[in-house]
Amino acid sequence: MSMEGIQNDHVKLVGIEDQMKNAYLDYAMSVIVGRALPDVRDGLKPVHRRILYAMYELGMYPNKPYKKSARIVGEVLGKYHPHGDSAVYDTMVRMAQDFSYRYPLIDGHGNFGSIDGDAAAAMRYTEARMSQITMELLSDIDKNTVDFRPNFDDSLKEPEVLPARLPNLLINGASGIAVGMATNIPPHNLGEVIDGIIMLIDNPEVSIEKLMKVIKGPDFPTGGIIMGRNRIKKAYKTGRGHLKVRARTNIEEMKNGKHRIVVTEIPYQVNKAKLIEKIAELVREGKIKGITDLRDESDREGLRIVIELRKDVVPKIVLNQLFKHTRLQVTFGVINLVLVNNEPKVLNLKELLQEYISHQKEVVTRRIKYDLKKAEDKAHILEGLRIALADIDRVIQLIRSSKDTAIAKERLIDTFKMTERQAQAILDMRLQRLTGLEREKIEIEYKELLEKIAFYKDVLNDEKKLYGIIKEELLELKEKYADERRTEIVQDYSSLDAEDLIPQKDSVITLTHQGYIKRMPLDLYRSQRRGGRGITGMSTKEEDFVECMITATTHDYFLFFTNKGLVYRLKGYQIPEASRQSRGTAIVNLLELQPDERVTAVIPVRNFSENKYLVTITKNGLIKKTPLVDYESKYTSLIGVTLREGDELISVRLAEEGQDIIVGTAHGKAIRFSEREVRSMGRSAQGVKAITLDPQDYVVGMGVISEGSRILTVTNKGYGKLTLESEYRPQTRGGKGLITIRLTEKNGHLITLRVVNKEKEIMMISSGGIMIRIPIEEISVLGRNTLGVKMMRLDPEDEVVSVALIDPEDEKEIEEPEKNDTDIDEIDDLDNDKVDYPDFIDQEYDEDIGDD
Repeated sequence: MSMEGIQNDHVKLVGIEDQMKNAYLDYAMSVIVGRALPDVRDGLKPVHRRILYAMYELGMYPNKPYKKSARIVGEVLGKYHPHGDSAVYDTMVRMAQDFSYRYPLIDGHGNFGSIDGDAAAAMRYTEARMSQITMELLSDIDKNTVDFRPNFDDSLKEPEVLPARLPNLLINGASGIAVGMATNIPPHNLGEVIDGIIMLIDNPEVSIEKLMKVIKGPDFPTGGIIMGRNRIKKAYKTGRGHLKVRARTNIEEMKNGKHRIVVTEIPYQVNKAKLIEKIAELVREGKIKGITDLRDESDREGLRIVIELRKDVVPKIVLNQLFKHTRLQVTFGVINLVLVNNEPKVLNLKELLQEYISHQKEVVTRRIKYDLKKAEDKAHILEGLRIALADIDRVIQLIRSSKDTAIAKERLIDTFKMTERQAQAILDMRLQRLTGLEREKIEIEYKELLEKIAFYKDVLNDEKKLYGIIKEELLELKEKYADERRTEIVQDYSSLDAEDLIPQKDSVITLTHQGYIKRMPLDLYRSQRRGGRGITGMSTKEEDFVECMITATTHDYFLFFTNKGLVYRLKGYQIPEASRQSRGTAIVNLLELQPDERVTAVIPVRNFSENKYLVTITKNGLIKKTPLVDYESKYTSLIGVTLREGDELISVRLAEEGQDIIVGTAHGKAIRFSEREVRSMGRSAQGVKAITLDPQDYVVGMGVISEGSRILTVTNKGYGKLTLESEYRPQTRGGKGLITIRLTEKNGHLITLRVVNKEKEIMMISSGGIMIRIPIEEISVLGRNTLGVKMMRLDPEDEVVSVALIDPEDEKEIEEPEKNDTDIDEIDDLDNDKVDYPDFIDQEYDEDIGDD
């Protein structure tokens, strides 16, 4: 049969391609608008909104008894959502799970599933009611604050959007897959979001960077750690991004010397049971080695996964392998796709907040207009009552003489110039309102209504007052519902994962007087015996000696301070390993030193502790105390101290609270004071005056005093002595100090002041290249105000230019190791005071340092 033969008035010919295209587009938009995407105003999809509104109509308030979930599902299906019951119930279940919603909207009673992926019990077994916070989403819905539309069969009305006094879209997030597009908005902290909204109301031009000072980032219900603020910034600026979320883990040492990894928080939307299964699978397949036991110890108190390790493995390495191969670390893709006027749009953080503020402005405006109309209507009635009460005898007489109600109403309207509503109100008035007290109440109520009417009109005419109401209500909600942030945000140091795979080995790092540095395994010494003879060089150009020897691990930090006030940072494994016979690597090849820049101190750091300080002293007597944690940075070089023109850094010491500091000058003065005299300052500060210097005088040394320390002073003409620290009474910082050595033309001027603890020898070097080693025990112990004794014979034109404290035993181990098992005694910096070296603790990065 031909096409013409079937044409009639009821058949329209269309191309199949056009029909498929149009039908699919209609279907796509139906899914986008009617199912998958949340509205930007209340953050709800239609099914969520219908469930909450149905519960509201059923009176399932937080203070009312629970009702069966099946009853709620039936109500929603029958009235508003003609789809499958499982879709409605699954949505209900998710809104009741505290691990799915940051602020659950339904208060569930019974089995509503678990973080292990267990399904909820059937709807006939569980019960539910609205949570308290949900009442804020529905608040004032009966005051014409939002538009309503017909339900699917035109028998009822349902709200197009909820008033949503709380910013539900951001605090609970949303996810959904539509046709050709998807949304994934992370949850946030309620208090932070409200602070951000208020900031935007106060300053509509505020930048996203400033908003991020209060809205720091997503806040997941399961906690965890977000790695990197820059990723958050990108997501907030563009509406799209990827966040790296890690589990919260702790490494604990057990009694048998083994370690275990304890997981207390896992990333958002990660199934705990499947996570544990994956770890067990990796262990069975040999992809992760060193795990001896895996247990789930979670209970009502919280989540706890225990991973026990073999004694010979490095916990940090296993943990990094777990991050790499399991969902202990996940990527959360952010797509802020929402419906704006029923059109899908991707919005940035500021735009999301602006849309919410616009919605609240409309809601509050409509609410106030509703309240205004109610108040005006009531005031209108009260005006009629006041008229009647003013001439009540005449009113009563008029009503009594009327044949029926209609006539009485007409006569009231004509006689007292009332409206029909006022006349009806008088006819409906009970006799008890004629009492004096009731008449007084009417007057008071009327005056209050006039005040309300004036207030409502004032708010409607003044946008600032309208925003003031919004802010006031938000602050009340913050006070009522805000809680602490659960998700921590830290800098992303994942680029260091390869470093973490480097085993932590105990090592010895040596730095020579000539500036050669090397690293050797500590195991070399534990099978050797000390002995032999150390270096006894004849010339500083041809011979060298160990000036600094430090025991550390390959993962420890070393801070190298220079005379220019800069500090360079290296990790132990970045120092080249060399043999005992090797001279090592020139330090200028590792640090970008200027031609006239030299290292004046080396400080080893295992963790940047907040209760320790680095104390610096300059040639011109400026002292500075800076928390050690301030030197924690990803950059290899930093400003250690800002120097004035002509000044240079002389010494650096690691100090703890309560210790005393001593400073010596070229003119033989010394001052001792508590570190508390020096207030804590930032890295780049110049410092404060340590000692008042005479003209032409300058600082030559600094030390941190311990009980029983001795003070070594050496002059340029080879004189020196030891003095007990008890002879130096504590003074106030900034004074002129005490005499530490009496100076004459015979002994010259002071070139160094050192604090001696356990060092065995000193090395004195002259400008002519002569070196002499003197045992500490052979140096005389004399009082402060003495000349000292001759320690080095010099030619007439020669003078001492450098003094180093050394331990000859260290040199013997490096130069001629023999057999036996002994440990290294000391840890020295270039000035050779003992460094207080804290027990190793893996670093935890709490602050955002630099860029990702």
